[in-house]
Amino acid sequence: VHLLLMLYNSVCIQVGCKCEAHLEPAHNHGNALEDVEKNIFTLRETLSGDGEVEPNQDHVLQIALEICKEGVLSLFVQNLPSLGWEGRKDLAHCWCILLRQKVDESHCCVQYIENHVDLLDFLVVCYKNLEVALNCGNMLRECIKYPSLAKYILESNSFELFFQYVELPNFDIASDALNTFKDLLTRHEDAVSEFLISHYEQFFELYKRLLTSDNYVTRRQSVKFLSEFLLEAPNAQIMKRYILEVRYLNIMMGLLKPS
Repeated sequence: VHLLLMLYNSVCIQVGCKCEAHLEPAHNHGNALEDVEKNIFTLRETLSGDGEVEPNQDHVLQIALEICKEGVLSLFVQNLPSLGWEGRKDLAHCWCILLRQKVDESHCCVQYIENHVDLLDFLVVCYKNLEVALNCGNMLRECIKYPSLAKYILESNSFELFFQYVELPNFDIASDALNTFKDLLTRHEDAVSEFLISHYEQFFELYKRLLTSDNYVTRRQSVKFLSEFLLEAPNAQIMKRYILEVRYLNIMMGLLKPS
């Protein structure tokens, strides 16, 4: 608990918000970033062990509950762009561990995010930030493991951004965005099927842009991935509808022509 108080206090100073009265007073703003990164590293060791000592699971669960209670997950995400490379890596590692913690058969941090879905939108938008894009991708893919969070992203306005991200000029970020995009469309088959049925026109019009992209790699990956998710059993009716449409058949025939 003392560690969380220190972390909360240092993050509050870093993002320039007012700390709660029960927190220890901050020393000075100049050291705020250093304190945040030091506390995040300590949190990482507490959650995952230091290589010699295994983490105390009861302590880890207590930390997860306190982090949700104090709103530290929100501060994590808000502060991510201001951290250095090591700090961002440690924070993403902590995020993944915290989301997996179960208390009475429920994931307390996942429930917190369900009630603060703006965090998911923020993480998606962060793909535009070269410095934090890969960290945010890692955090998003951890979120997508949980059906409720994946469903929110699929149905949000933020989802359409992935059709831009997979064509970003930075190859590493575009590849990472594609991996996240694939997870969204394959990890929870029934939820994806429902989404494709209710958003059929909108989704496949956007997907058509990838299939007709000027970028050869984008076209090739898009065709391959299209076959993967359309062949999933729950998507059988969607596949039949898709292949019977002349407009999409013409695109596929065009892709067979030698470039």
